[in-house]
Amino acid sequence: MNPTHTPFLLRRELQHSLDTLASTHKVPGAQLVVDTGSEIVAVHTGTADVATGTPLTADTAVPLGSLTKPCTAALVLLLADDGDLDLDDPAAEYLPELRDVPTVTIRQLLSHTGGLPTGPDSDTAGRTTAAHYLASVCTARDLLFAPGTDFSYSNAGYVAAGRIAETVTGMPWHEAVGALLLEPMGIMPAFLGVPAGRPVAAGHGFNVATGQTRPVQQNLAPLEAPAGALLASAIDLGVLGRAVAGQSLCLPSAIVKHMSGAEPGAEAGALADGWGLGLALFEQGDQTWCGHDGNAQGTSCHLRVEPDSGVVVAFTGNAGAGTALWRDLAEDLERIAGMAVPAGMEPVNASDPVALPDCAGTYANGSTRYDIALQPGGSPTLSIDGDLELPLVCYADLTCDLVDPATGRRQPGGRFHRDPDSGVIDRVQISGRTARRTSSG
Repeated sequence: MNPTHTPFLLRRELQHSLDTLASTHKVPGAQLVVDTGSEIVAVHTGTADVATGTPLTADTAVPLGSLTKPCTAALVLLLADDGDLDLDDPAAEYLPELRDVPTVTIRQLLSHTGGLPTGPDSDTAGRTTAAHYLASVCTARDLLFAPGTDFSYSNAGYVAAGRIAETVTGMPWHEAVGALLLEPMGIMPAFLGVPAGRPVAAGHGFNVATGQTRPVQQNLAPLEAPAGALLASAIDLGVLGRAVAGQSLCLPSAIVKHMSGAEPGAEAGALADGWGLGLALFEQGDQTWCGHDGNAQGTSCHLRVEPDSGVVVAFTGNAGAGTALWRDLAEDLERIAGMAVPAGMEPVNASDPVALPDCAGTYANGSTRYDIALQPGGSPTLSIDGDLELPLVCYADLTCDLVDPATGRRQPGGRFHRDPDSGVIDRVQISGRTARRTSSG
């Protein structure tokens, strides 16, 4: 914290930064909370819904997307702390639909180390039941690796974790997470698809052709709620962050340790430096931050916590461009407040690129297909489900960067894996999701 800044000056500068960046990035509304460990500064700006002109306030709840997952993890950990389940129990003991993957544990669901595919898109999920969804996705045939040996970000794993909480408590997930976690923290629960007793924001998209920003519909399937249905304000996220920093009786110290401690095998690649039970871990100098990012339709939300100092930073933006706003805001935080907040992973491989011709082929994560092809000259490209081919830059340690075709800018892509016995590349992890090789190029 910059010692020359009083809370008043800090609030004024952060308000100016948020106002300016929201305008620059065409984000209708945004919220920011900075808890220095001794002072809490909260600012907000803009509009909750451009169709109605409703102002965004400090209390407006924004669709959090995957930032729901830490709350699902905390709910399951509370049940474990009460002795209602054991984290190392096989998940199939609670959910018969997981009987085809009998060694996947509850701990592995929460740390994304169970080897489960990510799950189908929300439109597909919306046409089935939770039990059928899990039985069709969590199969021995579709396991990406031996449970506990690697990392692959999985919505299906959190659908299963939420179902376990329902089985143990006898309550629907949204009632259980509200009654056992959110309400004791003083957070008024709000969920997609459930009438809210507080103001809520719409997500927004920017139409390049018309130059207009318009609201977009949320399409999360009800069964996916434990993975992404929560709405909250930045102030609410700050409350959760303080609990993760060990400053709330709502989360016992054992739970805090589980959430902010690195799990074995959780090598998250382009997403983070490691993973706990429900939270990503980011190395920043000699500090380890924890947190999570979340994107719903047309929203971008972020939480960062440095447990040793008690610093918490929470951000919500109600447009997809909020991610770029968040990254710029993190730079301003360092300039204004002296806080080096890890906004996300950046390319760190300074090695020279290498040719990796044996990476070409088709890889699969459930129904998602990753095609890696070699262009004339041998440079690889990646296409996911037939989308635009993105150039890849590969390195000798088998990591790779993705290249933005428009700007040439590199961003962390992931890494390849070689089978230890054959030496053949058999998996690729892209943006935290692992895909298993199904054919050669």
